[in-house]
Parts: sequence; C-alpha cells; structure tokens
Amino acid sequence: MIKTIKQFSILLLILPHFVFSNNEWGKTGHRTVGKIAEKHLTNKTKRHLKKLLDGGSLALYSTYADEIKSDKRYNEFYTWHYINMPFKDTYQSSNKNSEGDLVTGINYCIKIIQDDTSSTNDKKFYLKLLIHFIGDLHQPMHIGLAEDRGGNDFRVSWFGNQTNLHSVWDTKMIDNYNMSYSELASNSKEISKKQIKFIQSGSVVDWVNETHEITKNIYKSVSQGEDLKYKYSYEHMGLVRTQLQKAGLRLASLLNNILC
Repeated sequence: MIKTIKQFSILLLILPHFVFSNNEWGKTGHRTVGKIAEKHLTNKTKRHLKKLLDGGSLALYSTYADEIKSDKRYNEFYTWHYINMPFKDTYQSSNKNSEGDLVTGINYCIKIIQDDTSSTNDKKFYLKLLIHFIGDLHQPMHIGLAEDRGGNDFRVSWFGNQTNLHSVWDTKMIDNYNMSYSELASNSKEISKKQIKFIQSGSVVDWVNETHEITKNIYKSVSQGEDLKYKYSYEHMGLVRTQLQKAGLRLASLLNNILC
C-alpha cells in the first residue's frame, strides 16, 4: 500500500472491481457535509485547517478525492471510498478487502494527520481525503452489496430515465431537490447540544454499522427496474438530509479531536 505521496509515481495499480458513479453524494452533497462541519469546529481547529488547506474551506476540498480519480497514480485509493458486505454481517464480522476500505482508509488518514513526523504535504493530502471519506461513509450505497457493486448494477429509472440505485442516492434526489450546498447546510434540522453529542459519539466502525442498517432498508424500498419519481424522493429525501447532517457533525468532531 502506498504510504506517502512520493511513492505514487512508482506504483500504478489496476482499477479495482468496484466502479464508481461520477460523484459519491455528488458535489452538492459533499460540499453540504463540509459546510455543516464548519459550523461546529473549534477556533483552534479552524486555525489548523486554515494552514493545512491554504485558506480553502472544507466544502471546497470535500470533492478532492473524487477529482483525483482520473489520475492513475491514485488508483490505490479507489477502494477507500466504500465497503461491500452482506446484510447479515457487521463490519467486524465481514470479509475485509485486502486493498483497504473506508474504515482502513479513514484510520490511515487520521494516523498521518496526527503523526508529528508526517510531512506537511502528506498531512494536507490525507486531510483532503478524510473530508471526503466521512461523507462517503454516510452515503448508504457505499456500504452496499458486492454482487451489484454497491447498487451500481441495480437498474432503476428516475423519472423515466434509466439509471441505477447508487446514482439515485448519490445525486438524483439531491439534484431534484434543487438546493445549493449552502442552502442545504443552512436548512439542516435544528437539534439540541445533547443530540449533537449523541450523533458524534461512537467510533468510525459504529458509524459504518449504523449506515449499513440504513442500506438494508434502502434495498428493500425498491425493485429492479422500478421507475422512481416524486413519491420515492418524498419518502427518502429526509433521510438524505439526515445523513448529510450526521456526516458534517461527525467530520467536525473528528477534526476537533485530531487537530487539537
């Protein structure tokens, strides 16, 4: 596994079996997560981020891990965007991908960022990945089944146009909702400090298992070939917004902890 940016040029890996849709959560979804997280950062964390992100926002860099996919030097990180596991499994009991997954990817990013011996460039790079991966963790189809590649081979239609279940949850519902990322973030559900603390509790593995329970229900919510329209969006867009809010709150909590 590649450990530092300097090694990218000497290791070009073959694209793994999982094929992504263009943008997990879409750009709007990921930027919403970043924008929500920014509201819950400590002043100390903000100062660290300003240096590591060269003044850029979490929203700006939330799509970075998708943007580098077109560069073969970064092929190693493809498997870090998802976890495939059967309904019967938790993350702990599932067979792990030898190339890494969301959990190992997130943990590695945290390790590099916290390591005083890491170069500034490495810290910047893995911080940008971490921002994105916390968003991916909360997109339910990223904890999907291997046999349909996380819903990419689960064929449905969206208002009569052929697509797949993964894409519906990545972008279709959010795009149809027709709000900018800043509008979605500013219109997040009002919750108490106690509720925020509860959402931010637990480990990365706990969050994966929680998302996986949602994934099971999503598979049950639709049939192969079904034409999804307003009713599906009406029934599920609230969950999309909840997942975006959870991702933002948990991203903020992680950053406050590792940059303290």
